[in-house]
Amino acid sequence: MLKLLVVAALLLPAIATAEQTTEQTAAAEQTLSLTEAQHLAIERSRQLAAQDAAANANRELAVSAGQLPDPVLKLGVDNLPVEGTDRFSLNRDFMTMRRVGIMQEFTRSAKRELRAQIYQDEAEKNLAEKSVTIAVIQRDTALAWMERYYAELAVSLFDDQLDAIKLEITAAETAYKAGRGSQADVFATYSMEAALQDEKSSANRRVITAKNNLLRWVGEEANKVLAYKPDFDSIQLDTYSLDNTLSHHPRIIALNKQEQIAESEAKLAEANKQADWSFEVAYQQRGSNFSDMISVGVSIPLQWDQKNRQNREVTAKLATIEQIKAERDEMLREHTTEINNLVTEWQSGRQRLNHYAQAILPLAAERTRATIVAYQTGKASLSDALSARRNEISTRQQAIQLEMETAKLWAQLNFLVPQSDATMHGATVKDAK
Repeated sequence: MLKLLVVAALLLPAIATAEQTTEQTAAAEQTLSLTEAQHLAIERSRQLAAQDAAANANRELAVSAGQLPDPVLKLGVDNLPVEGTDRFSLNRDFMTMRRVGIMQEFTRSAKRELRAQIYQDEAEKNLAEKSVTIAVIQRDTALAWMERYYAELAVSLFDDQLDAIKLEITAAETAYKAGRGSQADVFATYSMEAALQDEKSSANRRVITAKNNLLRWVGEEANKVLAYKPDFDSIQLDTYSLDNTLSHHPRIIALNKQEQIAESEAKLAEANKQADWSFEVAYQQRGSNFSDMISVGVSIPLQWDQKNRQNREVTAKLATIEQIKAERDEMLREHTTEINNLVTEWQSGRQRLNHYAQAILPLAAERTRATIVAYQTGKASLSDALSARRNEISTRQQAIQLEMETAKLWAQLNFLVPQSDATMHGATVKDAK
């Protein structure tokens, strides 16, 4: 029996550790991290499926465009009499012929290759646009996740403050009953509790709205408890080589593909200045008293006004190339300015948060504690204590709002381009202080 007790005593810590590990694993499964939310949003996106389908469609069209046109089967009757004794007869007049033929247009191989290339470039453009969509999904999911996280953090702030105000209500009632306080003090504490309850209700409404926004991206998983927020002290974006980074931005890549398409269309317009020939062979059957015949022919389009047709088409395609180049340059300038501003705001937000953590929040908390102690010793009024409490709540709300805005700036910067699993939240660039 003693041995059994000793063994049990030795096993208890291991059993407790195993149970604790199991509980932690179960808790982790019931939470929703930012990375998991982004994965779910990408899996649920129908826009990505649409872009895959568009890319597949253009690949199929690329193969089709590289082929010769279908041959044309031609059936007819030539020289059918419509008057006299032989009218509508197919075999009595020597000129009447039943004709069957085939015609084939021989499109130049350079044209077919260019047409196929245009569709292939369209498929690559679809994939670039898919990368844009992935980045947008990751960014917007992160923004929705952050919105809910900080909305719930604001609710927890009001919960803490309501717990504290309840203690102050008890103290005010005790002081009033003991003759050391006034009934006005009791009403003042109840009034502050009511105000906090109202603000908590508003915060709860924001939580519901934020949860609905997250539901749009991740479905029913939005009802899970959120995991802890990611570290937004670093971003994937290399701010020291921004021009090079932006040249690989999906939107810029999509415009590059659009430029390639326009260049291929310009080459095709130039190639169209050389007409494609069509060849035709026909077998013509006459009446039994007459010999059958074979006809051979060629059709050549006459480009008699290239100055106003083909040449203008080439000029239009070249102008389209210049349009796309100008739009791309303008987009690069716009993105560069926008990102530099976002980086500046993000860095400023982090510096302000650091100041809040080191100075503003501790001072607000110390002021509340000092005022409450002064009230308890009769050196300050309850109004002063409640004012200090209100100031601390307002300061903490401002800190939460500032942290949420900084986290959203981080999301906008970190998900400018699609992030893989390995780099989703890894650090490459630290805040330059």
